Amino acid sequence: MEYYEINVAGVTRQLPVVPISDSMSIASFVIFGDTDIVEPCARALAQRLPKDIDYLITAEAKSIPLIYEMAKVMKMPRYLIARKSVKGYMVNPIVTKVHSITTQHQQILCLDEDDIKLIKGARMAIVDDVISTGSSLAAVEHLVESAGGTVVARAAILAEGDAANREDIIYLGTIPLFFKDKE
Repeated sequence: MEYYEINVAGVTRQLPVVPISDSMSIASFVIFGDTDIVEPCARALAQRLPKDIDYLITAEAKSIPLIYEMAKVMKMPRYLIARKSVKGYMVNPIVTKVHSITTQHQQILCLDEDDIKLIKGARMAIVDDVISTGSSLAAVEHLVESAGGTVVARAAILAEGDAANREDIIYLGTIPLFFKDKE
């Protein structure tokens, strides 16, 4: 197996390079269970965000440990998660569609009425583990705007591929996309 080494927030990891299509592979960055990387990345990202944010929001699920730690660091009593399906307990959810680089099919993201009430008039920061194509980011931004909030920051641990050229995101490090040579 091929690996790609990163050093982010003072922590080094060897990321396995895994195929996601016939022509492209990614350096697989999974933060679940890795407190040694989540905690320093949360502190570093929190320091780089504007100070007047009301809430943090992320898409379910890989960034939940990160947003939890960031909310603790920023002394925020709540953070929000755009869920990947409408749950039975949700009241009047709003829904948007998304197709990210790591999924093979279209998904949805949704927010419950209670979350919508918090977002209305709020200044929001969208948080993710990796931003690549920006499709998940755009879907969460659409939800925030539909709920009456304003996105004032977009942040991730890593920018992947062309996302590293974006000027509208805050990130701590970069990783490339890997393309098969066409012979």
